[in-house]
Amino acid sequence: MKVLLDHNLAPEIARALSQLFHPVHQVVSLREKFDPATPDTEWIRKLSEEGQWIILSGDRRITRNKAEYEAFRISRLVGFFLSKGLQKSKVTKQMERILALWDEIEKIATSAQGGAIFELPMKSTVIKPIKKK
Repeated sequence: MKVLLDHNLAPEIARALSQLFHPVHQVVSLREKFDPATPDTEWIRKLSEEGQWIILSGDRRITRNKAEYEAFRISRLVGFFLSKGLQKSKVTKQMERILALWDEIEKIATSAQGGAIFELPMKSTVIKPIKKK
């Protein structure tokens, strides 16, 4: 699995996951792969062209911005977005939850259609699809 963590998650999480899951999974932060000024629609398009990427994100704005949402929905990417409570949590809590949900993330990522968007919950182990607001 190729996993990209966006700017709204600490790059330290990406480095830790990369070390933990190497060589089975490739895990990078957005700033490792793209210039920090790259618009979301552009990196979404480029990763979709490469194929087989999943996105871990704290940026729920993508579900509210029409251009970004449409770019994601037509992409070949599968997105996992932190719930609002988890997004506001300390990096240690975010890492704890990502690790606790990792097996389910893998399972969903291998079976979901491109453009699917899911929410990583603060407490539950159930990962649910996110519907546009």
